[in-house]
Amino acid sequence: MSIYDLKVKDTKGNEVSMANYKGKVLLIVNTATACGFTPQYKELQELYDKYKNQGFEILDFPCNQFGNQAQGSNEELVAFCEMKYKTTFQTFAKIEVKGENADPLFKYLKENTKGFLGSAIKWNFTKFLVDKEGIVVDRYAPITTPLKIEKDIEKLL
Repeated sequence: MSIYDLKVKDTKGNEVSMANYKGKVLLIVNTATACGFTPQYKELQELYDKYKNQGFEILDFPCNQFGNQAQGSNEELVAFCEMKYKTTFQTFAKIEVKGENADPLFKYLKENTKGFLGSAIKWNFTKFLVDKEGIVVDRYAPITTPLKIEKDIEKLL
């Protein structure tokens, strides 16, 4: 099984194949709009603007499992990010990243990396870096700001 065998849902509920991202470097993030880490959207957008033409994509997955910090509909979450942080990278439907209902993508990401204290995702803005071949290269804690990942992204591009 590869990351490219998985499907996720866009904000309208349509299935999107991860195979659409073959050959791209991916930064996959579980996010929330009312979290202390929410200002990281600014740096995520900076990275996206800088590297999107070199085969870099950010995949944003809102999650309301940590302190109910991603309340609202998919459309409301996208509108907030676009208005407040001018985001242009892909936001997907709200998902679960932990527990028995965790989305298969995040199960896959967790199985292929280990974070501090094991594989569980502890909070919003956990980040996973995936190379052009679909291999999960690294995982970053919520406190790791996006710009601190820039050198790792550059190496993969």
